[in-house]
Amino acid sequence: MREFDAESGAGAWLAAMAESAEDPGRLERGRRYARGGHVGPVAVEPGAVSASVRGSRTRPYAARVRLPVLADAAWERLLDALAAEEARCAALLVRGAAAAAHGALAEAAQEAQVGLLPEPGELVTACTCPDRGRPCKHAAALSCQTALLLDEDPLLLLLLRGRPESEVLDALAWRAPAHASGAARQRRPGVSARAALATAIRPPLPPPEPLPPAPARVAPPSAEGSGAPDAEALAFLATSAAARAWELLDEVEQPRGDPPFAESRQPAAPGGGPRSSPRESRPAAAGPGGQLSVWDDAVRLAATHPDFTGRGTFGRRFAALARAVGTDARGLARAAAAWRQGGQLGLRLLESAWEPPAGGFDRARGALAAAGLPRLAIAGNRLTDEARGVQLRYAADGRWYPYRAGPDGEWWPEGAAAADPAAVLRGLLES
Repeated sequence: MREFDAESGAGAWLAAMAESAEDPGRLERGRRYARGGHVGPVAVEPGAVSASVRGSRTRPYAARVRLPVLADAAWERLLDALAAEEARCAALLVRGAAAAAHGALAEAAQEAQVGLLPEPGELVTACTCPDRGRPCKHAAALSCQTALLLDEDPLLLLLLRGRPESEVLDALAWRAPAHASGAARQRRPGVSARAALATAIRPPLPPPEPLPPAPARVAPPSAEGSGAPDAEALAFLATSAAARAWELLDEVEQPRGDPPFAESRQPAAPGGGPRSSPRESRPAAAGPGGQLSVWDDAVRLAATHPDFTGRGTFGRRFAALARAVGTDARGLARAAAAWRQGGQLGLRLLESAWEPPAGGFDRARGALAAAGLPRLAIAGNRLTDEARGVQLRYAADGRWYPYRAGPDGEWWPEGAAAADPAAVLRGLLES
């Protein structure tokens, strides 16, 4: 059984692939493909990962890597071991604390004698390319991209071994109800409502409690009977609300220049065109009246929900969300990337072009020429270098949003926006 302490999830995944590879050179070519952005969004499901990988031909190849799922008995031992320690449960709930989650899984897997990490021979590759070698460079590129995702989100390994994250957390909630419900927290001193309202004199409010290091996930409630709401859907929405509340409170306590969930005071015009406050630089979170359309709200969920790791990966819930709003997972992933880049303004910038007025847009072209950067073709608010696959889009907030041509032929938001077009273009060309 491969040990977590010796290797991270990424290292074990690549080691298992290397030990069963017929030609180690293909792995290095796969790494170059992955670094070069040839791998499309990675779909993760129980027992497999898959993605389209752009090769030498125009049409991308479909690559897939399979991994055996764990037997039910192994899952029971693993879940019991995870639930046995409150710290292990807590580590799995903290989004972004990959090291803590790796440690919790390592302890539980060793205690339960369950092999979570792939062993040599367990990874089976397939691809639509004509190369019969195993792995081909396209499957190797997919493996390299998967390794990066496993390091960023260790819980993806649980999904690959057969159980989605929501099912694991639900099972842990049943095994450790006191921890899952928060009943195990220490009781804090307080005043009863009867005592507080006994006089007209109100005591000062106590200081606010410190924020936890990260927002917690909400385990599905026990909803039974006819007409009861879907427990998984409720947990999904509650987790989204908890994450947004955490971000807003964190911004109040520690103001930053460009918070993830800050709302624009002015709604975005179609195409990212100007409003009465064109210099507003914060991502818009809602449209007129604080309301989002069904499409905008779906994109917001896809871009910000803790269960989704963004452009690089999506699962069945992500695909179901895409179908519900009339698109596919790739289209929703692209829209989510635009939302992360600029909120509602970034989404409008993705969906349509506009004609910017004279001023900042015209000055930018001179700045690019003065910096000795490549000449870009002009179309509306977009400056494009088709040969290099890079594009700048000018928005109403006075900033330039970088885009890169994807393997699917679509333009994808790439990186952070900035007011200096030369800096944005250099970043695209150097990455």
